[in-house]
Amino acid sequence: MNDELQHLRNLGKTSAQWLHAAGIHSASDLRRLGAVDAYRAVRTRGFRASKVLLYAIEGALLDMHWNDIPSERKEALNKQLEAISSRHKN
Repeated sequence: MNDELQHLRNLGKTSAQWLHAAGIHSASDLRRLGAVDAYRAVRTRGFRASKVLLYAIEGALLDMHWNDIPSERKEALNKQLEAISSRHKN
């Protein structure tokens, strides 16, 4: 099977399967949602993905290794995730 998501940097078989289960099937789907919403879609499907998946998706979108994402950007992603999560709790 030729899986477009697995051809993106940082994304392997498991992360691609999780993304597919969340309705994300292509790089354009991923770009449309962005890292935070794609990560949330995976988590809301019950997968126990760590924050590394969030960074891996962001890295895939930027075509860089997730570990090379600047700490400021990782912090911004975490704040965005927290803001969305707190809105959904209320």
